Amino acid sequence: MDDAATALRRVGVMFADLDSQLGTVDRRAVFEVLTRVATSRVGGVESASVTTYDGKTFRTVADELARGADLLQYELGSGPCVDAIVEGEHRHLGDAGHDQRWPDFGRRAAADFGFASMLSVRLPKGAEAPLVGAGMNLYSRRADAFAAEAVQMALLLATHAGVVLSAASSALRVANLERSLLTKEKIGTAIGVLMTRYELIQDQAMDLLCAASQRSNRRVSDLAGEVLETGALPGPVPRRRPTRPDLPRRGAR
Repeated sequence: MDDAATALRRVGVMFADLDSQLGTVDRRAVFEVLTRVATSRVGGVESASVTTYDGKTFRTVADELARGADLLQYELGSGPCVDAIVEGEHRHLGDAGHDQRWPDFGRRAAADFGFASMLSVRLPKGAEAPLVGAGMNLYSRRADAFAAEAVQMALLLATHAGVVLSAASSALRVANLERSLLTKEKIGTAIGVLMTRYELIQDQAMDLLCAASQRSNRRVSDLAGEVLETGALPGPVPRRRPTRPDLPRRGAR
């Protein structure tokens, strides 16, 4: 019971540590915090990184030593972090110099970077959107550095980070949608103002706004905001005011 309680407290401290350092929903910042917390809270970790994959290219967020080992895997097209992301499962390398699954990587990781152990854990699917995949990579200079408890802690940390990223992505999507709707509403209202001021039909007012945007090299939404504030387009008024198309007069046959 005491061991279980101690383990739960460690998990709680690890999650609290991650949350307390997250002052932003920026993806790169979340990854950087994740590597710091993993290094300080998961037993055996000496260097940590996050690998991202967009379907074509693997990239790394990490300290320089871990980055070098990651880049080696990308170069070889094989290694724990590549396989963990592509196959969707965690990969554990216990003795790099004598491993038969990734012999080229293991031998060079030991010789070039001094790493003997590695653990790669893919972040939960959905958390890495719009990326195809992302994974946390943990390195140690000691062979068999990651005991079963360290593996479980790493899996829990990656899962919690995935929840944070999913929530951040959802909040960002909602914020972008709200901004888009507000922008469309602002432009639509500005077009109405131009229609009234310059006696235009809707398409003419939109053309006038777009022409002013191109002429001034400003966004349509910014010009629309100014139209709403001033009641007119900024800059010179068109010499020849466009007119509405002729409409049949009342009573005309």
